Amino acid sequence: MTDLEFALVGCGHVAIKHIEAITRVLGARLAAVCDINSARAKAFGDRLDVPAFTEIDAMLRAVPSISVVSVLTPTGYHAEHAIQIAAHRKHVVVEKPMALRLDDADAMIAACERANVRLFVVKQSRYNAPVQRLRRAVDAGRFGKFVMGTVRVRRCRRQDYYDRDDWRGTWELDGGVLANQASHHIDLLTWMMGDVTSVYAKAARQLVDIETEDTAAVLLQFANGALGIIEATTAARPTDLEGSVSILGEHGSVVIGGQSADELVAWRFEGPESEAHDAAESRPLEGHHAFIDNVVRTIRGETTALVDGDEGRRSLEVINAIYESVRSGREVALPYRSPRALAVSAG
Repeated sequence: MTDLEFALVGCGHVAIKHIEAITRVLGARLAAVCDINSARAKAFGDRLDVPAFTEIDAMLRAVPSISVVSVLTPTGYHAEHAIQIAAHRKHVVVEKPMALRLDDADAMIAACERANVRLFVVKQSRYNAPVQRLRRAVDAGRFGKFVMGTVRVRRCRRQDYYDRDDWRGTWELDGGVLANQASHHIDLLTWMMGDVTSVYAKAARQLVDIETEDTAAVLLQFANGALGIIEATTAARPTDLEGSVSILGEHGSVVIGGQSADELVAWRFEGPESEAHDAAESRPLEGHHAFIDNVVRTIRGETTALVDGDEGRRSLEVINAIYESVRSGREVALPYRSPRALAVSAG
């Protein structure tokens, strides 16, 4: 079977992970790269022996065999680039978060539906082995009644990180710790705990000079009656501490920790099941590798997308509602429709 040809739009740091995944996944092949910075695009193209471009339209006209385009640009550009790619009838992969505003996410979903192409949102943490194991326990009903779900994201991002590019830490193109560093963990929390009915949040700018927040605390109410807590900061010092998710229910408790929700810290359930019984089966791929494998197999009709546009939008709605709570100082109910403007006061 012919390999699906991928192209990358945006040759920043995260592009390395996509290149490694495309190289490793059976049935995928990198065919082109694109970046507004011509020197950076050429450097990637030369190293990978693929053509390099500075314009999306020019790339897709020059290499019509491309099937999938991965959008790895700053978040504020995701909608514009995804809609442009969909107009060429190409499938779209978009890095997290899929957009900053719900209107942009809806426009992306609609554009891909009109063009009859797939939209995939990168949530590679869902493929971490401990996360997959946790999801199986949720699906099996092993927790019983949910009690609480907790996220703790404690990252270290100093001023030089934000000064590296002028879009970092801005409302227009990046968002703060909630939209950026904590978005994977918020996705995991809602994937496990279900729909959110309300949020109440506070946010602050503690240690860096940026537009957005570097620290936030959020209380959530889930439709199943459980409560949730999100603690997120890029002001941990002197180094990163953790990126963890905890799920507590009437029959068991699970904590997944590590730097990126990739280490099983606690696995405790009532009943006769042993750790051997609970052990996750081995997975040949995790992270971006497993995500790209899912993209290839979904396009070929062999499986379904784990995170399509609608699924990617779910956690974005929660994040937008959180920002509205920070702005208004009030509890915000979901479903939520955000105004066009995203900026809030981070204090």
